[in-house]
Amino acid sequence: MSQGSSQPRPRPRPRPAAPHRVVVIVDENSNPFELGCATEVFGLDRPEIGRRLYDFRLCAPEPGIRMRDGFFTLGGVADLSAVERADTVIVPNRPDTEVPRRPAVLAAIRRAHGRGARLIGFCSGAFTLAEAGVLDGRRATAHWQWAEEFRARFPAVRLEPDVLFVDDGDILTAAGSAAALDLGLHVVRRDHGAEVANAVSRRLVFAAHRDGGQKQFVERPVPKLRDESLAPLLAWAQERLDHPLTVAGLAEWAAVSPATLHRRFRAQLGTTPLAWLTGERIALACRLIERGEARFEVVARRSGLGTAANLRALLTRETGLSPSAYRRRFGPAAVT
Repeated sequence: MSQGSSQPRPRPRPRPAAPHRVVVIVDENSNPFELGCATEVFGLDRPEIGRRLYDFRLCAPEPGIRMRDGFFTLGGVADLSAVERADTVIVPNRPDTEVPRRPAVLAAIRRAHGRGARLIGFCSGAFTLAEAGVLDGRRATAHWQWAEEFRARFPAVRLEPDVLFVDDGDILTAAGSAAALDLGLHVVRRDHGAEVANAVSRRLVFAAHRDGGQKQFVERPVPKLRDESLAPLLAWAQERLDHPLTVAGLAEWAAVSPATLHRRFRAQLGTTPLAWLTGERIALACRLIERGEARFEVVARRSGLGTAANLRALLTRETGLSPSAYRRRFGPAAVT
């Protein structure tokens, strides 16, 4: 090296990517509960995770928005121009579903959809999305008590009234009230992985994943029955996912026939024993990968999925990502 030459300057460290921007549109008579759900899931700092997950904003079409039944007036939020910079837009929902939405709000939703933003509707938010014209030919859900009205008004939408939420890619809808938390945690899981979603759910003191659909909450007369809860069986199985569990084995532990076990799973969880068991094993495999287990054959064995090939097939089917792609996106090295 010649005298007077200098050492190469170190490369500047890359700036961390800006957090995904979530914007909630609040309009006249909006429900405070779903607004609170969105704020809790997307708007709070996460010291337990060590980083901010989202850039969260509220906006409204005018200053001073009167919330549902006049409970309070919301002010001091951005105007609708905030929607133009959003990566995800949560649309207004209100109990008076027959009242038309404001044209300015519908236009903002259509523009966001046209440029590729993700749209989310909680509860009656599906009415807002359908009125904006972005749900035609798409799958969606809404609160069960409005299912018939929704079908009558928007026959071009493929309504699925028995589920807690519908993920149709860039448009996601949740059923009534608390299903907003289910969908919110699903979005966190999709964006940041199962481990982060579980951390958020613990902060919320809410299940990271509730099995079954909203059909289980529809009001109907039922006879009095002895306690047939699946909770003890589910807890027992979750501690033994790496064991060769079978439907026959689950039925034997529960002291019922396989046919009775199937009926109970359908009635209480809206799924089959095998589908539930597979889903639990896939969720465990995701957590193992996120925690840094790089040997996929070990992940497959510890999660009960058996082989790396089976892990690859089931994880790809469930998440759309191969194990390697899942590790690149959600593994320890991906966290900044």
